[in-house]
Amino acid sequence: MRIALCQMLTTEDKEANLAQMARLAEVAVARGADLLVFPEFAMFELPAMSRDFVAAAEPLDGPFAGQVAQLAEEHGVAIVFGLVETSPDPDRAYNSLLVLDADGQRVAAYRKQHLYDAFGYRESEFICPGDLDAPETFEVDGVTVGLLTCYDLRFPEAARRVVDAGADVVLYPASWVPGPRKEYHWKTLLLARAIENTVFVAGVSQAPPMGIGSAVAVDPMGTVLAELAEAVDVTVFDVDTARTGVVRASNPSLANRRYRIA
Repeated sequence: MRIALCQMLTTEDKEANLAQMARLAEVAVARGADLLVFPEFAMFELPAMSRDFVAAAEPLDGPFAGQVAQLAEEHGVAIVFGLVETSPDPDRAYNSLLVLDADGQRVAAYRKQHLYDAFGYRESEFICPGDLDAPETFEVDGVTVGLLTCYDLRFPEAARRVVDAGADVVLYPASWVPGPRKEYHWKTLLLARAIENTVFVAGVSQAPPMGIGSAVAVDPMGTVLAELAEAVDVTVFDVDTARTGVVRASNPSLANRRYRIA
């Protein structure tokens, strides 16, 4: 199964964001992708968290999601993208990922559980955390894909729960905020999540200046399979579960562990 990491630069203009997604989708499909992964907040974003995010929020079956569904159906590919979702709290929204299959039908959704209250940022002022539900996974061409978002990357137990639920690859759509050592943290943590769980891991962030860019895909041994720098662009990589079996035969760390994540 081939995954495309579609690195974009989101603004507050939803129509412009959709047009950007459509352009990147054409590139990804031309490169043979079966699953397209766009960043966190692909629908709407501003440099600083504010009430504007709540005002821009839409339900999972809202107009923006409907247009992305048409894009998925038009190209016959599955799509993961980030949106600001309405919540029962009038003062806060959800930071969500939506998954649409190749027919444009919703097959999964994930609400970010770890909110980015760090490095001087206060996401929780305007965003509700997702419930601590069962790990969110879906399938494309027989490959099980797990979902987490941005700051979730800093919590290894979150990835371990998704892997225990059967994920062959873990995706991290993100808007990784620039700052001291942040690019180093991003790549190091993506590599760590792949190596410690012996799974494929991929992260795609907003491009600068909103995020750091630096989309990365890593195999279960920690080999970088695909990588972007700062540009709005697409990179693709293949997920071969036979590779996971080979790695786990030589490095059975999951089988050897003595602690479990509840």
